[in-house]
Amino acid sequence: MKVVKYITILLFSITLLSSCKKEKNNTSLAIVYECPMLCEGGKTYTEEGSCPVCKMDLTQKDKKEAKELALATDISESSIFNLASEWKTEENKTIHLEDLRGKTLVMVMIYTTCKAACPRLVADMRNIEAKIPKAYNEDLQYVLISIDPKNDTPERLKAFAKENFMDDEHWTFLQGTEESVREFANVLAVKYKQISPLDFSHSNIISVFNPEGELVHQQEGLGVDNKETIASILETVKN
Repeated sequence: MKVVKYITILLFSITLLSSCKKEKNNTSLAIVYECPMLCEGGKTYTEEGSCPVCKMDLTQKDKKEAKELALATDISESSIFNLASEWKTEENKTIHLEDLRGKTLVMVMIYTTCKAACPRLVADMRNIEAKIPKAYNEDLQYVLISIDPKNDTPERLKAFAKENFMDDEHWTFLQGTEESVREFANVLAVKYKQISPLDFSHSNIISVFNPEGELVHQQEGLGVDNKETIASILETVKN
């Protein structure tokens, strides 16, 4: 029921935000098939079957090529890629969320000076990563968004990534503005409140988005059974 609640809140939030964003059509990454002998040139099909010419089984087009085709299309109104805010990565690179399009995203909101919940959320993220075959890493991005943009500078986030062995390409840390962080937290249904200059109370939620930026799963709590989260990631990244 909690997942349903968060998805409902997400859809509502995105609808509110979309008025100031680009209008886009519904679409999703599609698996396409074609004749291995290319009897019909570049003709593709959306379902498995056989070639009407040579009768050979249709084969799935290269996954990368299928994604490139999908990336050339519009995104849905429920996608987080409608958010136009700018973010700084731990490499001090400016990006938009849409720059992450094409990969399954596993996202969590933390702050680096946290001594209680965040270290456990970080451990949960690493535990999830450890259970996903490394072969999928190029199609995945683990993203940690700071809820303390004032103190979590790109330099601080870079140091934190190294300290926690999260400095590989498939890990990204983001620093936004107070406004963009609040906006994104509302989309994720993450609640947080500053209770001292370096301390926050906050929700503990890990979210999974498909390559089109649409929410597919949320895990709430610390050290919880992540079986459903792993299954959701694998299902998304294989499609």
